[in-house]
Amino acid sequence: MIVWLFLIVAPTFLAFALPARAAAGDLDLWGGKKNDIRDKTGLSDDKDPRDIAADIIRVILGFLGIIAVIIILLGGFKWMTAGGNEDKVDEAKKLIIAGVIGLLIIIASFAIATFVLNSLIKATKD
Repeated sequence: MIVWLFLIVAPTFLAFALPARAAAGDLDLWGGKKNDIRDKTGLSDDKDPRDIAADIIRVILGFLGIIAVIIILLGGFKWMTAGGNEDKVDEAKKLIIAGVIGLLIIIASFAIATFVLNSLIKATKD
């Protein structure tokens, strides 16, 4: 009995309450309050362009780090499946060395970029 009452009363209440809120300008087309989506996704106006640039650099270096780790794993897979063939083992060693060197370069560039961007942001903040 209570479930049927809830199923009848709740839609009736919402039918009268929502138009009043929409008329007051409280709701937007997405069903939430104005600017809710923008604020929750982090696309608000208060984000500094320097912070956005720092975030982009961090994301790019993160993807490059993932690629370097994949190259190292690929070299290890080639080494394990070489079956004793010296040419394949040498190719796998070169792949692993290239991946490690790339990973070191990426880590160093991440550290340098973080230092420079943090110094720039601290120097130019109000």
